[in-house]
Order: sequence, then structure tokens, then C-alpha cells
Amino acid sequence: MQHTELKVGELARRTGLSIRALHHYDEIGLLKPSAHTASGHRLYTAADIARLSHILSLKQLGFSLEEISETLGRADFSALRVVELRLQRAREQLAEQRQLCDRLDSLARQLRAAEPVSADDFLQTIEAMTMFEKHYTPEQLKELEARRQAMGDDAIQQVEAEWPRLIASMREQMEQGADPASEPVRALATRWRELIRAFTGGNPGIEKSLQTLHQQEPQVAQRQGRDPKLMEYVGRAMACLDAPK
Repeated sequence: MQHTELKVGELARRTGLSIRALHHYDEIGLLKPSAHTASGHRLYTAADIARLSHILSLKQLGFSLEEISETLGRADFSALRVVELRLQRAREQLAEQRQLCDRLDSLARQLRAAEPVSADDFLQTIEAMTMFEKHYTPEQLKELEARRQAMGDDAIQQVEAEWPRLIASMREQMEQGADPASEPVRALATRWRELIRAFTGGNPGIEKSLQTLHQQEPQVAQRQGRDPKLMEYVGRAMACLDAPK
């Protein structure tokens, strides 16, 4: 790495951490500066800064300071793995932000048109704000925003209008006892998959975040008519699509 030496105050300023936090990391042996000035002031090298990056990544992933110290001290410690884990979480957070953008965009359209906005609309927006922080990443939301702009509002509204019809058709097949492998159900499952990919762009990380959101936020799925029984049926239909012929 490039030769770098920063005093504790400069490192605190550059990272947004407090000097007190850096001193604490030093005291517990988590991040000891590799050098000192002639007068004894701490100097953090490039290697120290890299270690600090790993510490913060693990901390954001929910590790305690004790667990971080143990992880960094392991012989099989992988800096790449830490970065990959943090990248995955960042991507999840992006998708959360994308859904928040969708809610705010819908709310803004209502307000511009002077349409009445109910308390439930605002509650759903607040709900989206909290969910996005849990399930999507900034990187995913950036990608989703780019897709939204590429598709245009008209295409997005058409897709949004199609979902209730598709869900209703799938529910009708389920209630009639149709085999998930039957052609009518396969056709619906194929379209279901196409609409999901229109939203996610085929990004497996975004698809996983979307699945996690529906699993962990059942009120959202229920509001869209995606109850567990229906989703289990859809899952069987999707499995039939993937099964070798």
C-alpha cells in the first residue's frame, strides 16, 4: 500500500470517528498505531488504516469488538472475505432505498395532482423507510434507479398495474387445484418471473433482497395479496419451470 502516516487527529477527521474511539481501540489492543512521532504522538500507517477499515466493516455487520479482535487475529483471516461481506450488505441496503424511492415517488405524484393523501399512505411510506434500512443496499438502489429511468414511468406503471391481475390469476389456478406443472400455471409462472426480472434486472442479489423483504415483512406481502399459501404454490410452479424436461 502507498506510504501513509496520519496522526490520530487527522485520522479521526478523515474517517469521521472520534479521537476517543481511536484511543479506545488502541487501549484494548484492537488498533495500535504502528509508529510514533519523536514526541510520542501516535502515527497510523497504511496498514493500520486497512485494519481500521476491516474493524468498521465487521462492526457494521454486527460483530462485537471482542469478536472483531478474535476474527482479525485468526490465521485464516481474509481481508477479501470481510470486504465481500460488507459489499453484500451494502447491496442489500441499496435495494431498500430503491423501494423507499418508489413510495416517495408515488406520494409525490399524488401531492402534485392535489389528490387526497390518507394517513395510511404516509404510514406505508414510513414503513418503507424503516424496511429499506434493513433489506436493501445503496448499490442495489442505485442500480434499480438506473433501471427505473431506463424503463420510464409509463412502463413502470404498466408493470405495477399488471401485478394484481397476475396474482389474482395465479390464486384462481391454485384455488381450482391446478397442477403447478400444467401449462396455464407455467405460463403464469413464466410471466411472474419476467416481471420480477424486469424489476431486478436479473441481479441475484436484488432478487434475494426482495425475497428477504417479503419473508421478513409479511404485512407487505399480505397487502399485495402474496400470502404464504399462494407463495408456496408459486414456488412449486417456479420449480417446475426449472425442472429438466
